[in-house]
Amino acid sequence: MRANLPSREPEILKFWDEIRLYEKVQENTQGKPDFILHDGPPYANGHIHVGHTLNKVLKDIIVKYKSMTGYNAPYVPGWDTHGLPIEQQAIKALGLDRHKTDVLEFRRHCKEYAWKYVNIQREEFRRLGVRGDWENPYLTLEPRFEAVQIRVFGEMAKKGYIYKGLKPVYWCADCETALAEAEVEYQDKVSPSIYVKFPVKDAKGLFVSPNTYVVIWTTTPWTLPANTGIAVHPDYDYVVVQVGAERYVVAKGLLEEVAAEVGWDGYEILQTLKGKELENTVCSHPFMNRDSLVICGEHVTLDQGTGCVHTAPGHGEEDFVVGKEYGLPVISPLDDRGVFTEEAGIFAGQFCHDANKSIIAHLKDIGMLVKTGEVTHQYPHCWRCKQPIVYRATEQWFASIDGFRQAALEAIDTVRWIPAWGRDRIYNMVRDRGDWCISRQRSWGVPIPIFYCASCGQAVIDDETIGHVADLFAENGSDIWFASEAKDLLPRGYTCENCGSQEFYKEKDIMDVWFDSGSSHKAVLETRPDLRWPADMYLEGSDQHRGWFNSSLSTSVAVTGRAPYRIVLTHGFVVDEQGRKMSKSLGNVVDPLNIIEKMGADILRLWVSSADYRGDVAASENIMNQAAEAYRKIRNTCRFILGNLYDFQPEQDRVKYEDLPELERWVLFRLHKLIQRVTRAYEDFEFHVVYHSVHNFCTVDLSAVYFDIIKDRLYTSAPDSQGRRAAQTVLYEVIQALVRILTPVLAFTTEEIWQYLRGNGDPVSVQLTEWPLVDERYLDPALEERWDKILKAREVVTKALEVARQEKRIGHSLGAAVSIYADEEWRELLESIENIGSIFIVSQVGLYKADDRPAGSVELEDVQGLWVAVEPASGQKCERCWVITPEVGTDPEHPTLCPRCLAVVKRS
Repeated sequence: MRANLPSREPEILKFWDEIRLYEKVQENTQGKPDFILHDGPPYANGHIHVGHTLNKVLKDIIVKYKSMTGYNAPYVPGWDTHGLPIEQQAIKALGLDRHKTDVLEFRRHCKEYAWKYVNIQREEFRRLGVRGDWENPYLTLEPRFEAVQIRVFGEMAKKGYIYKGLKPVYWCADCETALAEAEVEYQDKVSPSIYVKFPVKDAKGLFVSPNTYVVIWTTTPWTLPANTGIAVHPDYDYVVVQVGAERYVVAKGLLEEVAAEVGWDGYEILQTLKGKELENTVCSHPFMNRDSLVICGEHVTLDQGTGCVHTAPGHGEEDFVVGKEYGLPVISPLDDRGVFTEEAGIFAGQFCHDANKSIIAHLKDIGMLVKTGEVTHQYPHCWRCKQPIVYRATEQWFASIDGFRQAALEAIDTVRWIPAWGRDRIYNMVRDRGDWCISRQRSWGVPIPIFYCASCGQAVIDDETIGHVADLFAENGSDIWFASEAKDLLPRGYTCENCGSQEFYKEKDIMDVWFDSGSSHKAVLETRPDLRWPADMYLEGSDQHRGWFNSSLSTSVAVTGRAPYRIVLTHGFVVDEQGRKMSKSLGNVVDPLNIIEKMGADILRLWVSSADYRGDVAASENIMNQAAEAYRKIRNTCRFILGNLYDFQPEQDRVKYEDLPELERWVLFRLHKLIQRVTRAYEDFEFHVVYHSVHNFCTVDLSAVYFDIIKDRLYTSAPDSQGRRAAQTVLYEVIQALVRILTPVLAFTTEEIWQYLRGNGDPVSVQLTEWPLVDERYLDPALEERWDKILKAREVVTKALEVARQEKRIGHSLGAAVSIYADEEWRELLESIENIGSIFIVSQVGLYKADDRPAGSVELEDVQGLWVAVEPASGQKCERCWVITPEVGTDPEHPTLCPRCLAVVKRS
């Protein structure tokens, strides 16, 4: 076995291609129970990163294990190929201006860009050793996928879950489109912090209006041009305070904080009122020619601010909801680029975030600014361009979550969530989420299949139109929507059921890409004969509780009433050793392609298996070196075994279990305990347990104990001796199990091992073999207990040898004679061991009563009743086996050999 993974692995990949391994595995598992792991599609917009590696290798480990344990486990990889990520990269790479490029030409560029990276990522995933149907992946841009997506949308519309409405949505001015919750991430942002006074116009007789102001606090001055109300909590106490010549209304519970913040040194409380009493008080907007109505809202808190909440229904969800109850105007004076329109008055033409300074300055000029400062807080940003977003009221298409929320919550509890906290996370998200904004003001995606009557304006979507559009998409792809007039996309002779007109125009928006991937359970699992619905498993990063897990659940429950998955497994993010996100600016990015080139893909695969993926997973050059060192130990264990099986023919040389020495029976016991433990770990998806169990078995049970003991037997006994054949029998059993246990993890190395092991009639690839089973005969508790004690005694001997070596009394352990002083229980055990010197790897062993131990004998605290003394062995060293014995030199023909080696030499 050569250890050069970077050069060997491509040769093995070529071998897999030549034998058509994926097809062979599927033929081999045909008719067995299905295990369907549905691949969450990554974006086709760049080279793979270490997060992709973690995800794909975890999936591959599971699929390979399942196919070896009696399941038909096909793996169909997929790619998300629509949407903003692809558009942005295409624009950047090709230097396009989407506003000046023909829509079909722009879509063609996006499609070409997506296909380019599908092909690049496909080869990179294959290089990781991931087995799958790489020749037939699913892509969300495929016509048959788009057609099914249209039908899913149509079914949801048919059930009344799709509607168009005016309400505030997340809006990215840089990307010029609405965003869903899953496309928003929160980051620290420094924002203005201002206190503004609204003049009271009509206090409804509660207090004197002139020179009285309701004070609000806001961190978004740019939303003030859209203010139409001030919200107070109906149950809170509010006070009217006199400060100089002016009176201010604030919440009593925040008065001290506000006074300290704005510098009201000498205030006087004139009046206390409940928030409910302030309802319908009318204020004047500080700089717009309109009123601002005082309304009541349960969302108002005393956490910060003044308890009087600036309300702009066009720029906030809570504002919109409470404003609707009071009939407040919904004003949103921004265009798609976040620039103020004429409706914003003197601020027209300014970008909203830039206008903060202008608005603050104007407030100061007109005497309506109480205090200004700055605050650092969590603010929503676009997940793609990383720019701060705005809330903006626009007409959008929505999926009504309320329509199926309860069914979705019930479906969550039919799923096994790994880790278990995933259940609470998605449950709370579904319980609390608002309606899903599914329309996007972009070009690269699946269009929303809705028509409008040119005469009466009615939106048109029914079974007939959906079926016709879906058929057109299946045959031509969604480009046909952009290439054709509405009349050519509708069934022949279609008329508006409301007014009878035959003139229509089509919707311009496309669907949210989460609707694309969220429809994959229908578009992939139900359309491919090798798959089935629902999936047994979805496996993605923890961010997908609000992403793909959530969108898939929504479309599935809406259409079928059930969850699209039975198990959802979540892994953490990849971070550096300090727990920081991977970032080029920090210089802590681990490039998997570089690791493959330097170390090999199996090192990455072993790293994945070693990590407890339920939390964030650390990756660094140092950690990869640790994985490489662990790999070296496992590989060397396998090399040692293979190197000592060169003359072993299992059919004729195998020794029966009952004829094996006790040491060999103990190794088989440890092996089958390992099989038992790692099988349970694979079943529970605890791959770090597999890693640690195998690594410990190789380095401790085998290398440090068994190999150390049997080297003498393997190298010096007669080739066909019972003892040597017994050791080879066990080595053969061990490697046959190890190569299978490690196949899901070390895909390349195990294939290399298998090609050395494979005999006539064996499968052409290790991935076609069956999982090793536990042989209950080997699980002997009495043997385990006995050998636990023997190895404890060995620890004491080893310690005594170390002391003697440090004192320069011996060199190699075979140069030692050990005297063991033991109590009766220990002596009975040790006297029963045949050839005890080979266990301790010394030349001579003497057993004596504990009371006879000399001063300075070595003991261990956790081993009671046993002491060891070490002296140089007496006699001469056999040049063949290195054992020192007085019998060396008794044969004149071979004066440098011991009797045991002499017998072997003479026999040969």
